[in-house]
Amino acid sequence: MVSAAAQAGVVAACVVLFVPMGLAGWHLSRNKVLFFSGALFVSLAVGVHLSPYLPSVPHLLAASFFLPGPGAASSAADSSGSSCVPFLHRVSWSDAASAAAKGLGGGAARTWSWPPSLASACGFARLSRDDASLLLNGSWVMVAGDSQARLLVLALLRLLLDPAAAAAAEPELFRRHSDYRAAVPARGISVDFVWAPFESNLTRLLREDLRLAPRVPDVLVLGSGLWHMLHVTDAASYGDALASVAGAAKSLRSPLPVPPPHMFWLGLPHLVNHMLNTDAKRAHMNGTMLRAYDLEVDQRGLVRGDGGPFLLLDVGKLTQGCGQQCTADGMHYDGEVYDAVLHIMLNALVIESQQRI
Repeated sequence: MVSAAAQAGVVAACVVLFVPMGLAGWHLSRNKVLFFSGALFVSLAVGVHLSPYLPSVPHLLAASFFLPGPGAASSAADSSGSSCVPFLHRVSWSDAASAAAKGLGGGAARTWSWPPSLASACGFARLSRDDASLLLNGSWVMVAGDSQARLLVLALLRLLLDPAAAAAAEPELFRRHSDYRAAVPARGISVDFVWAPFESNLTRLLREDLRLAPRVPDVLVLGSGLWHMLHVTDAASYGDALASVAGAAKSLRSPLPVPPPHMFWLGLPHLVNHMLNTDAKRAHMNGTMLRAYDLEVDQRGLVRGDGGPFLLLDVGKLTQGCGQQCTADGMHYDGEVYDAVLHIMLNALVIESQQRI
C-alpha cells in the first residue's frame, strides 16, 4: 500500500505540475518551443520533489532495462561478482586447425573457449603470461594431489614460464611420486606440487604441515580420488575422508589474522573405461563407481555449493566436453583440458580478489 506521505507527495506534485503549466500554457501557446521547454523544466522539478517518496522508481526502471532474457548469457549479465562464477565452466569445445598449431603433438587436437556473449558479459578471458604473473604477483601457489594435480601444475608452469624453461622443468615435475617446487623470481611467485594421492595425505597436509608453517599458501588447490577408487573402491569411505579434508580446511581458515587462502578442489576426470590400461582399473574405475564418488564430493560439505570451503574445478565436465580424442589412456587428458581448468581457476581468482577489495 502507498504510504500517507507518498499520497501527499503525489497531490503536491499534481498541484506543482498542472497549475503552473496551465497558467504558462495560456501565455506561451504561441511559442511551442518555449512552452515545451517550460513543461520539461517543471516535470524535472516534480521528479526531484517525488524522489524521496518513491525511492524504488530508479530500481524499477533499471530492472525494466536490464531484465535477463531467456539465454544463459543473459542470466550471467551481472558481472560484478559471484553471479558469474557458476558460468565459468560453460566452455565450448571445437576441433583445432591442426595438432601442430596447438602444440599438442599427434592426435586430433581440440581447443576451448567461452561463448563470446558470456565472455563479454562476465569479463572472462584467457590470461596472457604477463596478466597471470601480475595476478599472482608475490603469491605462493600450492597444488596437492595425484596425477591430475600434477598436470594442472604443468599447465601453470607453461603459462608463467617461457617455453624453454617450462620444457626444462617438466622432467623434474614428473618424477614418479615426488614433490616439486618452482619459482618465478621476477614476480616473487612460488609454485609447490605436493604428491598426495589419498585424502588422508591431504588432511595431514592441512592439519599438520600447513598449520605449523609460518605462512599458508595464497592459492591452495587440492584433488584426489583416483587412487582411492582403484585401491579401496568404496564410495562411502571416500566420502568420510572428504569430510575430514573439509573439516581440516575450515580449521585452517578460521584462526588466520590475514585473508584465508583461495581454495579450489579438483574434481575427478571423466573415465573412458575401455581405454584404461590395466585390468584392475577397468574392473574398479567404471561409470557407476565414478558417479558414486562424484556424489560424495557434492554431499560431504567439501565444495561451496554444499557449504564447504572449496570452489569446484569441474574436471569431469571439461574432460567429457573435450571427448575421447583428448585422452590416450582413458584417465589423463591433453594439455588443453588442464589449460581450461587453469584459466577457470584464474578467472575465479580475479572475481574473488575484486570481492575482497
